[in-house]
Amino acid sequence: MSAHRSTRTTLRRTVALAAALPVLALTATACGYGSEGSDDKEKVAAEGKKVDGLDEINVGYFPNVTHSTALAGLQEGLFQKELGGTKIKTQTFNAGPSAIEALNAKSVDVTWIGPSPSINGYTKSKGQNLRIIAGSGSGGVSLVVNPKKVKSLADLKGKRIATPQLGNTQDVALLNYLSEKGLKVDANTGKGDVTVVRQDNKEIPASLESGSLDGAWVPEPTASKLVSGGGKVLLDEKKLWKDGKFVITNLIVRQQFLKEHPKAVEALLRGTVKTNAWIADNPEDAKAAVNARLKKDSGQALPAEVLDPAFKNVETLNDPLASTLRDQADHAVKAGLLEDPLLEGIYDLRPLNKVLKAEGEPTVDDAGLGAK
Repeated sequence: MSAHRSTRTTLRRTVALAAALPVLALTATACGYGSEGSDDKEKVAAEGKKVDGLDEINVGYFPNVTHSTALAGLQEGLFQKELGGTKIKTQTFNAGPSAIEALNAKSVDVTWIGPSPSINGYTKSKGQNLRIIAGSGSGGVSLVVNPKKVKSLADLKGKRIATPQLGNTQDVALLNYLSEKGLKVDANTGKGDVTVVRQDNKEIPASLESGSLDGAWVPEPTASKLVSGGGKVLLDEKKLWKDGKFVITNLIVRQQFLKEHPKAVEALLRGTVKTNAWIADNPEDAKAAVNARLKKDSGQALPAEVLDPAFKNVETLNDPLASTLRDQADHAVKAGLLEDPLLEGIYDLRPLNKVLKAEGEPTVDDAGLGAK
């Protein structure tokens, strides 16, 4: 694969309290870690030699367009091709804290997830539970409001704004933004100058329509769903970041699994690199694959007026954008969600860079946060 195609890949598609708060842990347990696992046989069956002798690998992701690498790769069988006879088993999650709980419980071996829960999970385990092994997505997050109730960013005081879950990446981003604007909110309760409501992505559109919410800081496709229902994008989070780039999705692995099954991890990473290249070269087919996977997970495909802008707003890439992870850790601290984040050693990009070299792609950098 050429460096030119890598450039096109980048250009085209270029925490806290969850683990610490018992109430959140109980909530995640009560509803299960995610959806029931399923075999991925849409395009390729698990056949051939097993990688590392593994019968299966347990993979997590969210049914969000910000997880397009996972959605397209699973739907097209691109991961399964690399894993041969090792079957992929999947679980889906609404937000990061519950995915970290599943990882800690060994219910999943690897999962696509946002940066804030990755930082929090790594910090709470004192650097023992996970490594970030690849990037996946940038962008695709917006503050969408009821335009009749919220006219401008200066009009947020006294309003009710939703995020998907306490301590998830959008929760951290909203709390940090409000803090920078001088609006005080208790990170634990969500009460303050602005009321932050933690609500499942799939419930937010109805809540905004009913008037119980005034807006929401959410990922795609929820943001575009809100817009299609009459909401207005008040702020695209890209505008808050240098060059409009920030990590929204990365790929993490259990450290024990990485140590015991390095070939399986490498095979999955080959699948991610090839998936991202396929998305860049086949955007319309990729969009259809993402929608097909979303339909499988939710029972309903997205209409074009939601899918088209959602897909366009997300950039898929191999680079984990490690420098922006540092910034997001700082945001969690400023928001009152994390006291002393541990970042040293959170990345292990050696397997990914090995794959990238083999594919003729440029390697990626860990911003000095790599495992030794």
